[in-house]
Amino acid sequence: MGLKSLWDAHVVPRMIKCACASPAIAELRAGIVPLAQGQVFEIGCGGGLNQQFYDPARVTAFAGIDPSARLLDYARDAAARKGWQADIREGIGEDIPFAANSFDTAVCTYTLCSVADPAKVLSELRRILKPGGTLLFLEHGLSPEAGVARWQRRIEPVWKPLMGGCHLSRPVTAPVVAAGFEVDAPSHTYMDGMPKWAAWMEWGAAIKPG
Repeated sequence: MGLKSLWDAHVVPRMIKCACASPAIAELRAGIVPLAQGQVFEIGCGGGLNQQFYDPARVTAFAGIDPSARLLDYARDAAARKGWQADIREGIGEDIPFAANSFDTAVCTYTLCSVADPAKVLSELRRILKPGGTLLFLEHGLSPEAGVARWQRRIEPVWKPLMGGCHLSRPVTAPVVAAGFEVDAPSHTYMDGMPKWAAWMEWGAAIKPG
């Protein structure tokens, strides 16, 4: 196994779990994840960081995928601690291994930044949702400020291989709308305590028309 493979397999999962578990990010998760209800699917569920925020009274079934075997270990441990049955599988967002119209809610947090094909992933999320189902999204991405966006693009070639393919300059809400979802009043902010090139966050609820 080469150095890059070792880095991706053992270092990146720990770095992602640490970075995505900060108190400020946890606060944003706490504002969006509890809205999930019914049969819930989570893309990029590895790490299990969202599981503490799901409301068991609202969730009737939980499933998720992640490409990282190490992060899936964290997710399965979190599910066991929560005491619920969960169908957690290794997989990628471009080919979600669940049938069409299967879920009431899909949850996507800090995942679209690192997938190979965001448009395909969003198409797959739309496919597996029932008509009228909801995609809850929370992502970092392209700043609306031109100067910050320029720095994002300069830093990205160094950042991306160190952080498992994470992009700094991907737009967030616009691709969700382009995928056929209806997004009502998405929220956004720069997160305090972070450099602006890494701090732009967008989140909201997107409905699959039905």
